[in-house]
Amino acid sequence: MRSFSSILLGLLIFFVSCQKNKHEIGKPAIDQDQLLNGITTDTFDLITYTIDEDSAITDNMANVLLGSYIDPKFGKVSASFYTEFRLKSLTPNFGDLGTIVYDSCVLALQYVGYYGDVSPQNFEVYELNDSLSMDSVYYDFSSKPMKPGNLVPNGMGTITPRPLSNAVVGGDTLAPQLRIPIDTNFAKNLIQESASGNGTFTSNVQFQQFFKGFKVQVNNPSQTIGKGAIFYFNINNNAASKLTIYYSQGGVKKSYDIVMNSYCSDFVHMETDHSGTPLEMVLQDSTKGQSTFYAQAFRQRAVIKIPGLDNLPKNVVIHRADLTLPVQFQNGYRYKPGSAVSVAARLKASDTQLANLNVVGAFVDSKKHFTIDLRTYTQALIADKIDNTGVVVSPVFFRNSAERIVFNGPNTINKKKPQLILTYTTY
Repeated sequence: MRSFSSILLGLLIFFVSCQKNKHEIGKPAIDQDQLLNGITTDTFDLITYTIDEDSAITDNMANVLLGSYIDPKFGKVSASFYTEFRLKSLTPNFGDLGTIVYDSCVLALQYVGYYGDVSPQNFEVYELNDSLSMDSVYYDFSSKPMKPGNLVPNGMGTITPRPLSNAVVGGDTLAPQLRIPIDTNFAKNLIQESASGNGTFTSNVQFQQFFKGFKVQVNNPSQTIGKGAIFYFNINNNAASKLTIYYSQGGVKKSYDIVMNSYCSDFVHMETDHSGTPLEMVLQDSTKGQSTFYAQAFRQRAVIKIPGLDNLPKNVVIHRADLTLPVQFQNGYRYKPGSAVSVAARLKASDTQLANLNVVGAFVDSKKHFTIDLRTYTQALIADKIDNTGVVVSPVFFRNSAERIVFNGPNTINKKKPQLILTYTTY
């Protein structure tokens, strides 16, 4: 599995003060931010392609993902999630259960964002048949067995999400939330268990042994290319995200909440199908990445190799090393690039893991490209502190979003091409 290590590449620039010899006289007097008689060049050849990510850890993230979309370049992407629940209060007293009338049951999920086209999707909820664990590691391919039967009442699962519109619940205006109806028979069985004498509601351990949690997913067989979205939800210590049973007793309207929070184990499951897509062509033949190459959250990273950096003389101080990566994106298109990318590299050719370069490339909307500062990275290459294995670019929220990016390669038919502009001084 490829993953980021927490190596601080910025420390590598200290080779300036740690490796003096008779040929470096005067070097400490050169300020990297002072151009002096700097030489600027932009003639580097770039090699670009896309690599697959083996897997990604998805348990207990800042947000969960849910939904699906079909992208003309990337194919179908679908996200679901698994979660435990906890009692809001122990040993609830529901009085005479025979007097309860079950009005409804709703799974509420508070939006924190989305990616794609807001159109109807069919949501499904299944009860888990196996427990989750906070001590376990779950990946994007992980799954858990479920009990048979979708808990969303027939015909009520098709919902048009409203991630930008406030929700009105019982006359109260709340932050935007997805509200998925749950079969009231499930709610009835849950409350009846409170009077079973089994001690189910006396502790969260007992409760989670009885009710192991939900899998929440979508089922969109008729979704077409260019349609769909994946939504982001906060289920950690968020009072709005919960399972609520609404009932009447003695003519009085009541409700009972079962919550999700940071003490509950959860993970995201991702499925992708790139069959017959331009992305698949690049994955099968990396040379096609010279025209167009790609990056996608959870799945693919973009690689940019710059062989010419090996030919730089050793007696240089890098003032600027600006890598620009133009993207294919039209204003208003629903599957747009994110605001930033993260940058990593294999510090040695033999490394199997990527090291975070602590560099964030910003998207410049007016120019439709990402800009990445590679000055420290390039200086480290010149000092032979790292190998020239290329830089690896990913959506900055690689495990928390559904973003994808289409980059122009050096041989693109489009006007703008990726480019490294280097300014340096010899000493």
